[in-house]
Order: sequence, then C-alpha cells, then structure tokens
Amino acid sequence: MVYTFIFSRIMKVTMPHYALFMFIGLLAWNLFATGIQSSASVIVRQGSLVKKIYFPREILPLSVVGGSVINYLLSLAILVPFLFINGYYPTMNWLYVPLILLMETIFTVGLALLLSSLTVYLRDIEHMLGIFLMLWFYLTPVIYSLKILSPGIAQLFKLNPMSDVVLSFQSTLYYNESPHWKLFLYGYGISVVVLIFGWWLFTRLNRRFAEEV
Repeated sequence: MVYTFIFSRIMKVTMPHYALFMFIGLLAWNLFATGIQSSASVIVRQGSLVKKIYFPREILPLSVVGGSVINYLLSLAILVPFLFINGYYPTMNWLYVPLILLMETIFTVGLALLLSSLTVYLRDIEHMLGIFLMLWFYLTPVIYSLKILSPGIAQLFKLNPMSDVVLSFQSTLYYNESPHWKLFLYGYGISVVVLIFGWWLFTRLNRRFAEEV
C-alpha cells in the first residue's frame, strides 16, 4: 500500500493497474528474500541439533526455501482473484508460471546453500544480508518498470537474475505475453550455475559444521 501510494500518487506513475503490477513483483521478491534471509543463519540456529545428530544438513536450508515456495503458492489465492477483478483472465501464457517459479526456486536454493554454509564460519554475513537485500530490491524492477530507464541501463539491470524472474512473472501475468526467451534461458543458466556452486560449497564446508556452531 505504501509503494502504491508513493508511486501512483506522489510520483504520478500512470501505469494502468499499477497495484497489480507491483503485487506480482512483490510476491516473487518476497519468496526470494524470505528464503535467503531465513536460510542464511539456519545452520547456526539449529546448532544443537547439528551437534547431536548426524543427518543431511542440506535439509535445513531446503526446508526454509520450501516454506517460502509454499507461502508463494498460498499467496496465489489472493493474486488470482486480484487478476480477475482487474480484468485479467487465464491464457496459455499462464502455463509459464510454474516454469518461472521453478527457475526462481533453483536460484534461491543455490544461494541458500551457499549463504547458510558460509554463515557458519562468517557470522557477520547474517547482519550484512539485510542491507544487501535492500539494495538488491531497488536494483530489481519490482515496484517500477524498466521502461522508465534508458535502454542501456535497462540492459544492465537485466543481468540481475532476479530481474529475469520478476520480468518473466510480469510478462505472463501482467502483460499477458510469453517471457522473453533470451532472458528466460539466461535466468535458468545462472540459476543452475548458482545451484551447482552452492551445493558444491555446502558439501565441502559441511564437514566442520558440528565443530563451528
């Protein structure tokens, strides 16, 4: 509501159904940000369990991200009626939504594994993460359209993997278009690379978790 008031009233954004545009982006961003922020310190928070019982530690960050995905799916119960109220009805483009959600989940899981393992050794990450996510939020077209930027700056913003996720959701649900295939492939490529690296790092650092927590 605050963003809607600021952008539609104070900054005079004339985009039709701006609240819907923003809500689509915020749901996608909240899945990512909540999953990352909560998973970063999950190994440390569950230190007593990690010390007492051996189990696949990957379960901890994976369960956090899984919870964020479930929250997103539950939020669709609000988003879908909101779409209908504003005159948006299901089309074939909506079939891309599960694929976009999978791309975001892969990316979020990769970062969750990476950050949760590093935070065991570098505890300051947990405190710096909030500031970093706030900066990342404003570099992602969640509450504004890239159309307000110059083409060159917009292209730089598209290098941000979360821009690809948000833009893809906006394309399918707000603009009723299929996602741009180059952005889609780039987003999936980055997500898979982050997942592989995050899993590799987690596996290597996992050996001393019990000693460090």
